[in-house]
Amino acid sequence: MATQDPSPRPGPVSYRGRSSLPMASSNTDDQEVLQFEPFQLMPRGPPPLKEFLDIWDVNNLNDINKKQHHTDLYANDNLIVRRAQEFQIRITFDRAYNPLQDQFLVEFVMGRYPQVSKGTYIPIRIDEERPQSWQGRVLESKDNMVTVGITATPDCIVGKFRMYVAVITPYGIRRTQRDPNTDVYILFNPWSQADSVYLDDEAELGECILNETGVLYHGEVKDISVRPWSYGQFEYGILDACLYVMDKASMPLINRGDAVKVARMASAMMNSKDDDGVLVGNWSGDYIYGVAPTAWTGSVEILLNYANSGMPVCYAQCWVYAAVFNTFLRCLGIPARVVTNFYSAHDNNGNLKTDLIVDENGQVDKERTKDSIWNYHCWNECYMARPDLPQGFGGWQVVDATPQETSDGLYRCGPASVYAIKHGQVCYPFDAPFVFAEVNSDVVFYKRNKNGTLEQVKVDKTHVGQLVLTKDIGSDKSRDITSQYKFPEGTEEERTVLEKAEEFGCSRVQSTLPPADVELRITVQDVMVGNDFQLSLEFKNLTELKRTASVYISGNIVYYTGVTSSEFKFKTQKVKLEPFEYKKVTLDVNSKEYLSKLVEQANLNFIITGRIPETGQIISAMQVVALHTPKLSVKVSGSQKVSEESFVTVEFTNPFKYNLENVSLRVEGPGLMKAKNKVYSVIPPNSSLTWTESFSPWRPGPAWLIASLDCAALRQVYGHVEVNIQSSEGGL
Repeated sequence: MATQDPSPRPGPVSYRGRSSLPMASSNTDDQEVLQFEPFQLMPRGPPPLKEFLDIWDVNNLNDINKKQHHTDLYANDNLIVRRAQEFQIRITFDRAYNPLQDQFLVEFVMGRYPQVSKGTYIPIRIDEERPQSWQGRVLESKDNMVTVGITATPDCIVGKFRMYVAVITPYGIRRTQRDPNTDVYILFNPWSQADSVYLDDEAELGECILNETGVLYHGEVKDISVRPWSYGQFEYGILDACLYVMDKASMPLINRGDAVKVARMASAMMNSKDDDGVLVGNWSGDYIYGVAPTAWTGSVEILLNYANSGMPVCYAQCWVYAAVFNTFLRCLGIPARVVTNFYSAHDNNGNLKTDLIVDENGQVDKERTKDSIWNYHCWNECYMARPDLPQGFGGWQVVDATPQETSDGLYRCGPASVYAIKHGQVCYPFDAPFVFAEVNSDVVFYKRNKNGTLEQVKVDKTHVGQLVLTKDIGSDKSRDITSQYKFPEGTEEERTVLEKAEEFGCSRVQSTLPPADVELRITVQDVMVGNDFQLSLEFKNLTELKRTASVYISGNIVYYTGVTSSEFKFKTQKVKLEPFEYKKVTLDVNSKEYLSKLVEQANLNFIITGRIPETGQIISAMQVVALHTPKLSVKVSGSQKVSEESFVTVEFTNPFKYNLENVSLRVEGPGLMKAKNKVYSVIPPNSSLTWTESFSPWRPGPAWLIASLDCAALRQVYGHVEVNIQSSEGGL
């Protein structure tokens, strides 16, 4: 019996009947512009144009313009300028220009259906007294060469424009031929007061726009580690890749001059969750079909792969999303930096609670405890005015590309005003309640009684959002910006902020629990992967009565997201305390207990909970131990001059008692060398590897070479070296 074919899936719905033209949403779409556009019907044959100006050459004066517009670092031969700032072009005519009888235009065109009303067609009459959006004037006229100054509006579309020079005759308009070499990129301008991304701090601009490298912070709040990263926003192809991201999102061209809309669009497009964006998230530990998040050393390879294939790149976790997003923002001219929040609350949707459930004896009930606190989480801040918000809410804005919760139907977050978050004004867009909760949540301990009811027994108001860091200006040191997100715990300002946040639905736990009789703290020294170590439990009796603490010690292998992989140690202990006594109890942890169970980033989480029988109070303490990994040695030799051969050598010794298999090495450096990769099938115990690659720098000045080593048994091994490339002999 024949079966009927299923009905075909409907294609995209036509724009016809709704608008006369489709929405322009591609910067790369082109439309042929007539070289001669007649004003009226013309007789057969070419029009008599010999007596009118003819254009021989158009020079974009790249060297002058790029230096003035802070775009000279872009590895792109086209003119790249910033809006709201004059740039120059030099036009050579067939004869001397006479302003009394000659008229010419400079036209900027974008997309397939350019329109003046949409800002995609800008005709500029030179020295025109009538008002026009972009301004043009003659700067110099000498012989048959005319130098013209052009100033784009401070809110014009950001992207690539096709440029034409046109002479107006009585018969029509004669234009230059289409020439991709005269295309002009126009970017946001944080150096101009008229631009919405204006930042009045030259040092900050040097860091948040012009710096191609940086460090990302991770680990544990008392034991912070750094990983170097190559943002590479000026590398060849990156600017076009960033414009491709906006095209892939089908972002209307008319919206691409709005920094708020661009940042919000990009926070969705950096992840592939619902729109085939740049990066596929993966926290499973299985990276066989892509690159492990810990193996990447920079953004360039990721963005170029995405632009060339049109397919999401595998794989990413929060710091990769943030670093690639940073490249996108800096490349387009929006000041941006990567921020790390240590002990970041997630998935609570603004209710300011992370719940841990214990039984009547104080032992954690792992089956019923579902919430987790990330050891750290990376997001971005970008600097811009917020004309959509009341005055004072501009400045640094949080944007987060890691897919966590949907916002207006897409996995994205922000921009959310940092000022609004600090002052509890979470009613303003976008996604401020979510970010507010990430830095302000309480850890609430509930005791589950035998009848199934939950009783609140302890509230820790200080665990979440302990430290917010970003890279300091002009150095590798960190800058503590916690005070920009929250007032100090327990102050009158903090109480006022929480009251304000409650008005908008962010309710914090109201605790009336009696003060604790016994304090419990955990301390541990720095630990290398594979080493034995001691955990110190410090008890302090705060009363004049004897107390007994019955505690449960649970050691867990955890992902950096706080999700438990497995428990490797469990012990019960009873500690007797005299009045006001301080007592330290040590716990030995053998590497054999945890080594075979480690997951990536090598994090151990110790949760100590217990009960004071005399009062029934629950005591608790938590401590993440971020195991340290060995470092890579990165050295440079050779001439270290532009266009001359130099060498980078990466060295590593396996310090473990087992083989490291399928080891991937990566090395790259902006302005120095493209990313290179090498795989070693096995590195035996105590064996060393040495990998040397040649490179020829294409730009003088200071730069970093960044290397990583990655395999299933060992993640997060990095190294970098700073070099100062000199101009070659006879060079500039």
